Amino acid sequence: MKLTQYTDYGLRTLIYLTTLPDNSLTSVGDVAVRYDISRNHLVKVVNQLTRLGIIYSVRGKGGGIRLAKKPREIILGSVIRALEGNLQAVECHAPRCKLVEHCALQQALAKAMEAFLSEMDCYTLEDITQNKTELIQLLTISS
Repeated sequence: MKLTQYTDYGLRTLIYLTTLPDNSLTSVGDVAVRYDISRNHLVKVVNQLTRLGIIYSVRGKGGGIRLAKKPREIILGSVIRALEGNLQAVECHAPRCKLVEHCALQQALAKAMEAFLSEMDCYTLEDITQNKTELIQLLTISS
């Protein structure tokens, strides 16, 4: 299972937001700089996380983003399902595969994907950020 860059950026953003003091805001630009990723791409991810109610966004001067829920309330499987556009491991119809009507591969891969997502449902954002001290050090920008 390989997650899209979009989902990867979403999970990274959530991890970073857990390292901030409660109720403090940061900017999308700050997150992009800390991970050395595209701000423009990250804006789209943050907008979706905001629409999903996972991130709280304040517009304008003094605005920014923060978690809208407690890390223990954010289930990773749900985030992945929401951010991944297509959870099918193979595309049997584009182009159409000659085996599609008699192939069991797609069904086996779908079961494997569900097992992956079920396992990710066992983890919250809090579970994967227990090492906040180390994360903060790694995400600190050196001058």
